[in-house]
Amino acid sequence: MNIKRILTLAVIVAPLAMMAQMKIATVNVNDVFNSLPETKEAQTTLETLSKQLKAEYEFMLTEFNKKYATYQAMASDVNVPTTIKDRRVQEIQDGDRQLNQFLETSKVTLEERRQALESPIRNKIQAAIKQLGDSEGYTYIIDTSTTPVVYSGASAVDLTKQIKKMLGAE
Repeated sequence: MNIKRILTLAVIVAPLAMMAQMKIATVNVNDVFNSLPETKEAQTTLETLSKQLKAEYEFMLTEFNKKYATYQAMASDVNVPTTIKDRRVQEIQDGDRQLNQFLETSKVTLEERRQALESPIRNKIQAAIKQLGDSEGYTYIIDTSTTPVVYSGASAVDLTKQIKKMLGAE
């Protein structure tokens, strides 16, 4: 009977002993990301690109509306040959396709540029987290910006400020 108690105790105590060896910390990666100067530069670049794309779209839309207005003026005119009307309809349809294609291409261009600008910043953050985790001996570092922590005790370690400091953030 004594052996059963010892084995039961060992089964209960072993996981607790392993948990005592774990070091767990948290970091808010989005907070770090948003505080970096590189992020502000990337946002400025993206805003500039977005404004350029919007201006081009508005120019294309203005041209399209002019063609459409011209067509509407001649559509009911019996003196304008059908071939001209048909050509104008084709131009309007082509213009509509070009507008839609430009919108789609603009979205893709903006997203690709966003990823190209943000990826090195996120890699830099990950490298800093790994470096700090390795040097401090953490088993896990949880990103609180994507994984909500249900409970955090008084001994919980938040590395957000340390990571910001390592990366020269504000």
